[in-house]
This record gives sequence, C-alpha cells and structure tokens, in this order.
Amino acid sequence: MKLNDLLFGKPLRSSDEAAEKLGPIGGLSVFGLDAFSSAAYGPEAALTLMIPLAVAGIAYIVPITASIIILLAIVYFSYRQTIAAYPGGGGSYTVARENLGEFPGLLAAAALMIDYVLTAAVGISAGVGALVSAAPSLQPHTLPLCLVILLLITLVNLRGVRETGAVFIIPTYIFIGTLLVTLIIGLS
Repeated sequence: MKLNDLLFGKPLRSSDEAAEKLGPIGGLSVFGLDAFSSAAYGPEAALTLMIPLAVAGIAYIVPITASIIILLAIVYFSYRQTIAAYPGGGGSYTVARENLGEFPGLLAAAALMIDYVLTAAVGISAGVGALVSAAPSLQPHTLPLCLVILLLITLVNLRGVRETGAVFIIPTYIFIGTLLVTLIIGLS
C-alpha cells in the first residue's frame, strides 16, 4: 500500500461515485457542521460581547436571537426550494451559475470556500480554547494543538465524503445529544 493511499484513500473512478453518497444520518454529520459549530461557540461569543454592556446587554439578547431564528427560517425555506428545483443536487455554485451566469456562480463558490475556511478556523480555535480552559497546562501548546487538529480534519476531508461522514458521525451526534440535554436542563 502506498503512503498516498493510506493518507488519502484509494483514487476513485467516476463510476464509483454512487457509492460515495450519504444518507441523512451521515449527511448531517458532514453538511450540518457549519450550523452545529455556530451553535457551539455562537452563544458564548454573543455573551462575551454583551458582558461589558452589563444589564443593558440583556435587552439585546431577545432581538438578536429572534433575528437568528428568522435567518435560519429563511435558509430552511431556501434550501427546500433549491432541493425541489435541483433534485439531482445543486449547491450555491450550480444555482447561481444556471440562474445568474458564470461570474455569480464563481463568486458563490468562492464565498463557500471562504466560509468553510473561516468555519474551520473559528471552530478549531473555539474547541482548543475550551480544551485549554479545562486543562490550563495545555495553554503553551495552543497553536500546535490547533495545527494538529487542522491537519487531521484536512486528511479526513481528503479521503472523501463517505469517510468524512463516518469519522464525524459520532462526535456530531454526541454534540447534538449534549446540546439537547443542556436545553432540557436549562428549560426545567
């Protein structure tokens, strides 16, 4: 076995594409990570910004939360329309290119790539920040920890969508479970 095959997996033929498709359970762990990572560090970031405002900051929590819920509803209905219009698959690049032209399609693709890079960077730094706050002795190793995690995520993503889903499925559902438990405890 070659080192490339070990790290990245065996090259796939175009005819093997059907085997790479994900079901809803695996797909959630791949395509839902953007929303889940925002749920993981978003409230902390919002509260960090509002703490200096003290009691005045509390007044902004409800309007900001309502705005986020409205935005999520818009995204949800937009995705439903996109899925109905492009049942064979059509992301932002495809939709923009077919409806608006080549340049808007490329602009959408570039925006998605930037979003992915920023999501990975913020998610990794927030995760390592939480780890370092739990184990302060790791503080001098913050940057190496971030870089190792980035390398691992890169290697997993280079192996293909199916393998990425398989690797991220357990942490994704553990996160969903702990988030639900937190919400239930908070509401009770």
